[in-house]
Amino acid sequence: MRAAEPLAAFPQAVRDEVARARRIVADLHAELPRYELVVWTAGNVSQRVPNPDVPDGSADLFVIKPSGVSYDDLTPESMVVCTLDGELLDGALSPSSDTAAHAYTYRHMPHVGGVVHTHSTYATAWAARGEEIPCVLTMMADEFGGPVPVGPFAIIGDDSIGRGIVETLSGSRSPAVLMKNHGPFTIGADARAAVKAAVMCEEVARTVHISRQLGDPAPIAQAHIDSLYDRYQNVYGK
Repeated sequence: MRAAEPLAAFPQAVRDEVARARRIVADLHAELPRYELVVWTAGNVSQRVPNPDVPDGSADLFVIKPSGVSYDDLTPESMVVCTLDGELLDGALSPSSDTAAHAYTYRHMPHVGGVVHTHSTYATAWAARGEEIPCVLTMMADEFGGPVPVGPFAIIGDDSIGRGIVETLSGSRSPAVLMKNHGPFTIGADARAAVKAAVMCEEVARTVHISRQLGDPAPIAQAHIDSLYDRYQNVYGK
């Protein structure tokens, strides 16, 4: 694996986009504690930075939270920049411990522009059970196009988690996956979309959990799920 070039070697347009992504990612991290999706320093948000000089995406970068830094102390300058191999390209701090998972996801899902990981309570409780969240709410049909699937158990430290994310979501309309015994990862066209998916994942995880305390949730017919998903994704808000 070749050594990463310094950020200064990239075109000015890329460096400008890195600066913009640093601001966006720093701001979006404030949404995680706001919606009670993380505790202490857990969780991370990243955003892809395309390199227009290499259209196949192989030279893209991404901006991600540094490891072990309090949310109150995060600034645009503290965000780190990595290559799609997960190598640190720019930044004074160490990248998140989940960097390899983000990098693998970006490499193998070119349409993904943002990745988020949280340990939100209800979604992580479903992950601890290794059980998908069934699609029993119109909100789920809208946002996820079906159930929120479960990904395989994987150890932190290499790209095993990334492989599980890609394998699970490649065959799903869901932007969220519950990695077994770990927690939710979400994807989106950009980091904001991935954060929204993380917020909605926790909301439906909580609501469906509560509904199961009252009895068996009523399923939604697949035809209705498909119709709701199509309307929400292609008509609503356009």
